[in-house]
Amino acid sequence: MKFQTFDFHPSITAGITAAGFVTPTPIQAQAIPPVLEGRDVMGLAQTGTGKTAAFVLPILERLIKGPAGGHIRALVIAPTRELAEQIHEAIVSLGQRTRVRSATVYGGVATSPQIQKLRAGVEIVVACPGRLLDHIHQRTINLSHVEVLVLDEADRMFDMGFLPDIRKIIRHVPAKRQTLLFSATMPDDIRSLAHDVLQSPVTVQVNPPAPASTVSHALYPVNQHLKTALLLELLRHTDTESVLIFTRTKHRAKRVGQQLERAGYRAASLQGNLSQNKRQAALDGFRNGSYQVLVATDIAARGIDVSSISHVINYDMPNTADAYTHRIGRTGRAAKTGDAFTFITREDEDMVRAIERVLGKKVERRTLKGFDYNKPAPARDAEFARPPREPRHHAGQKRPAPSRTHTTTRTTVAPKKGNQVQRTPKPVTGR
Repeated sequence: MKFQTFDFHPSITAGITAAGFVTPTPIQAQAIPPVLEGRDVMGLAQTGTGKTAAFVLPILERLIKGPAGGHIRALVIAPTRELAEQIHEAIVSLGQRTRVRSATVYGGVATSPQIQKLRAGVEIVVACPGRLLDHIHQRTINLSHVEVLVLDEADRMFDMGFLPDIRKIIRHVPAKRQTLLFSATMPDDIRSLAHDVLQSPVTVQVNPPAPASTVSHALYPVNQHLKTALLLELLRHTDTESVLIFTRTKHRAKRVGQQLERAGYRAASLQGNLSQNKRQAALDGFRNGSYQVLVATDIAARGIDVSSISHVINYDMPNTADAYTHRIGRTGRAAKTGDAFTFITREDEDMVRAIERVLGKKVERRTLKGFDYNKPAPARDAEFARPPREPRHHAGQKRPAPSRTHTTTRTTVAPKKGNQVQRTPKPVTGR
């Protein structure tokens, strides 16, 4: 089957050819025909299988044949800024020979440029729920002409707590519309949402909601305090292209990224405390190869479309089996093979069993030859520990005067010759 089978408008066919698309993926082959017919569709497929083009191409076909006028006729809602940008880029690429205009709407950046683009007139808006609601409340966006509503990565939006926002947004779009819901997994809460917003939908499911068969899995049991040392040793002994590392917290993503950089790796971190410009710079650098390693929180589990990711490493175990599926879906894409390594502690055994149920098999446990797994935990992580609190003093009680001379420890980081942290005692005179 070729894309010519769909008989798209010549301008869209030109965009397909320019993008290098020849044969549709299974989700595209099954979802595009009912979407072109105007049916509501619930599409279930693993990440990296081409869901974006499955709804972008039929939307472009619909809009190019419909009336002009600069009204917003298609609204795509996505959970993260990165995914919103990725969808927008796909629209621009596939619709480059059409006159259909697209704009993104998400937080973390100024609203004024978004308002200017909306006022100039666009036919497609790709938005994150929070900022979209801001525009709705400020009346800087008009959704009364929306003909197609797309909820992309619906399960992820539920995980991030966006379900109430989604229901609020739906009240502002016409009841008579085409609704498309795409997701890698379909928990019960999302099935309930689908039942509420879809009318007699066509359900398209490609493969079970499990990690791609092109990915191999391995578990590395390790104590928490040895994870970074094991990570560095593992990277030294593994032939990698691009490596995506997931941590549970923003602070840990930043910390691990810095440690990798000090060890000589071209590494960056991606987490929610970064400005949008810095987040985009980290993603762009990872895509173009400037960074070999990207350390991220789950904010990056969706929206990273990099076909050359050879390894996904779970520095921290994800909270759910679905989250594991999303994370490791970043590798083994486009028919390539990939590896998923997961560091596990004793507390992770329940989640390991849940993941093995999804995979339908036991996952190999590995140890790294020559690595000291028995090294004791330090008494205190001096580099990142908080300073001790001063003792409290009751009202009226004077604080003890500082001694005339005492010794403190000041930390200085050596220039980028190595990974040592020098601590030199210096006398400090109390005043």
